[in-house]
Amino acid sequence: MMSSILDNPVARDRLWRALLWTLTVIASAALLWPIGMVIVEGVGAISPAFLTSNPENAGRAGGIASILVSTFMIVGVSLGASLPPAFAIAVMLTEGCDPHGRIAAVMRSSLDILAGIPSVVFGLFGLSLFCRQLGLGYSILAGGLTLGCMILPTLARALTTALEASGAGHRGAGAALGLTRRAVLLRVILPVALPGICAGIILALTRALAETAVLLFTSGYSDRMPSSVMDSGRSISVHIYELSTNVPGGIGNAYGSAFALLLVLAVLSVSVHASLAWMQRRMTGTRATH
Repeated sequence: MMSSILDNPVARDRLWRALLWTLTVIASAALLWPIGMVIVEGVGAISPAFLTSNPENAGRAGGIASILVSTFMIVGVSLGASLPPAFAIAVMLTEGCDPHGRIAAVMRSSLDILAGIPSVVFGLFGLSLFCRQLGLGYSILAGGLTLGCMILPTLARALTTALEASGAGHRGAGAALGLTRRAVLLRVILPVALPGICAGIILALTRALAETAVLLFTSGYSDRMPSSVMDSGRSISVHIYELSTNVPGGIGNAYGSAFALLLVLAVLSVSVHASLAWMQRRMTGTRATH
């Protein structure tokens, strides 16, 4: 019977369609099930008071205001430390050297190896270098710098891919028009590559917000409101881990914090898309006026 189905083009097409729909449903369920569970369990804990008050009783009561502030500060430091060198690496790989040469191959291999290193190794690295040797202690700055080192390879590879995909046909056209490579990069390739850059930044943001092991070693456990980047600060992922594993009776606020993390990811994703769309319009408009 199976051979007769495979010999029939219409039946074979229906079989492939059914297989693809089945796999799509399974993949969608695997994505929506944990998200739906977090929403159902955590929506009752979300309120303005929960988002604007500090934790109390080891996190069993109160809110997550100081946790959110610490999280934003850590992510801000990590992006500030990783985005400029990641962009520089991407420009070097696409504009500064032969994309198929030995230097580019070594750099790409190094980035791939660094991206595959477990986060706990980066945590130990940050603990040794930033916390102890540089004397930063358990602080938001140490956690953000370590997190920046961890997301740098992923961000650099994403930006490199975006610039490569966008500049394939533009470099030759720019050279034919007598434009410098800098002008082609800034006026032509970069505006076209902004959607891919946006995707890379969002990928780095999601990894930074969800990271726990690195920050356990570097930024500390303090749930107080930080006054500077030199203070210890607990990220929201560490807060969820603490409430769900080490604090009896904290599972309710853990689900609420997880739901808040999903909201933060959604807001940051929309904000990044909107900001880069505005930049793309400005850059395209500037190019058109010239």
